[in-house]
Amino acid sequence: MTPAVRAIVYVNVGAFLITFFAPSLMVDLFGLSPAAVLEQGRIWQLVTYLFIHDASGFTHILFNMLALWMFGVDLERRWGTPAFVRYYFITGVGAGVATVVVSLLPFDAVRSIYYVTTVGASGAIYGLLLAWAILFPHRTILFMFIFPLQARIAALLMGGMSFLAAVSGRNGSVAEATHLAGLLVGWIYLKGPRNLQLEIRYRLTKWRMDRMRRKFNVHRGGRSDDWRNRPH
Repeated sequence: MTPAVRAIVYVNVGAFLITFFAPSLMVDLFGLSPAAVLEQGRIWQLVTYLFIHDASGFTHILFNMLALWMFGVDLERRWGTPAFVRYYFITGVGAGVATVVVSLLPFDAVRSIYYVTTVGASGAIYGLLLAWAILFPHRTILFMFIFPLQARIAALLMGGMSFLAAVSGRNGSVAEATHLAGLLVGWIYLKGPRNLQLEIRYRLTKWRMDRMRRKFNVHRGGRSDDWRNRPH
């Protein structure tokens, strides 16, 4: 695992162990409740909810950390650790802010979110999924561990499922509105000026690697490469 992904996994696992022994305290204090943020001033919940997971089972944190590893490692390698960490928290915190805003809308489908406590890294994870699908659209993943789908199709499908669940008013431990917000914030971030900055950084890193290959006479290989006469 890359450094930032490893650190995020460690923090989540550590917080999960504490939540396992003190679930009410951790969820109430660090889970995201729009009512608590607006009425009690618990602004820190917009960040801390990313590290709190449902302690009643292991599937919530297991699948979130699996997705973090699947998508986050490639993104951190491409962007670098600082840019990856920035994107992770922008999408995660942005999803939390959007959840609070959505909970104030005068619609029955979202009114219950105001009093629901949202926990988990799913907002940021959906942001990672979107970025991974944009950068590697033709890579294949096993959707639900069964169906092979291209990354772009899987991202659209998961976004559509979250939208339908949010419109119907069904919410579990993690509000579907948070999933959609993670996708939206990630899309806005990647399609804005930051996208150009990330691409320039990637191209610069790639150019440096190619220069080092030429310096040490290291070649990529392939059918056109006379590998018998060249060091690799």
